[in-house]
Amino acid sequence: MPIDSNIVYMSTKQVAEYLDLNEKKVYAMANHRILPATKVTGKWLFPKVLIDRWLMDSCHSGMLSDRMHITGSDDPLISMLVAQLMSKGNHQEIISYSATGSTLGLELLSRGYADVCSIHWENQQGNRDSLYSLLKSFPNHPQWVLVSGFERQQGLMVRQEMASFFDDEAKLSQQPLRWVSRQKGAGSQRHLEHWLMQQDVNPDELLFSATAQSERELAGYIARKNADIGFGCQAVAVESGLHFIPKLTESFDFVMSQSIFFRRQLQALLELLKQPQTAQLANMLTGYQFGESGKIIWNGQ
Repeated sequence: MPIDSNIVYMSTKQVAEYLDLNEKKVYAMANHRILPATKVTGKWLFPKVLIDRWLMDSCHSGMLSDRMHITGSDDPLISMLVAQLMSKGNHQEIISYSATGSTLGLELLSRGYADVCSIHWENQQGNRDSLYSLLKSFPNHPQWVLVSGFERQQGLMVRQEMASFFDDEAKLSQQPLRWVSRQKGAGSQRHLEHWLMQQDVNPDELLFSATAQSERELAGYIARKNADIGFGCQAVAVESGLHFIPKLTESFDFVMSQSIFFRRQLQALLELLKQPQTAQLANMLTGYQFGESGKIIWNGQ
């Protein structure tokens, strides 16, 4: 049965007919947030305009291949490279990047609101098993791939005049410091909590004066003297004029659907990561190392 082109919301039955699926499959896809839908008084409603967009963007490379939205973990190098790609374009396409934190980025990717999620989630020994477990917790992970980006330094950020406070980290919890946390689900917050556990410090014993939604926001709290200390990457600390105390080297990777991997804008970004001028930029920002940028390291299995 044809669907009225003026319809705004479709029922489960109408979507099943529109997509040539059985209703149980539509229910499952809605419950797993694969199809754009909302539940009203116990019934699923599907905005037709979003169903049409989902169909187009599900095509190989996407009918909407003139745009790409990257979300997830915050990084100054990626922010600068995205800006470079936009400035070199013909202004007929758009590449955007918004920092949301690792797990919210995956949620947005899973629901179709983002094309790529940047993420740093491996444990402090460089093992990605915990990252793979996180990815597999999303129902559409079999369609995803994980692509290597680069490595970067993570650690403590403090103002320059406070550097001497950290000569003896065993007394860290005894110092009257105002900490900045990251939002729940951020990779930097996970690293901080693991590092505190290694120091036998209970996070609940520390004074957290603010919660930042990005690493740059965290650095701003410290630079403005609204707080004293936080956990983030070296490049952000340096650009804010803060003293950096390295604690670990982490992998910064990208998650996306298999079709997005071939999208022109993503391939341009991955190619840019391999260029000598990007290595020079990374050296200026400090704290980066490049290895197998662009290599698929996990394919949804």
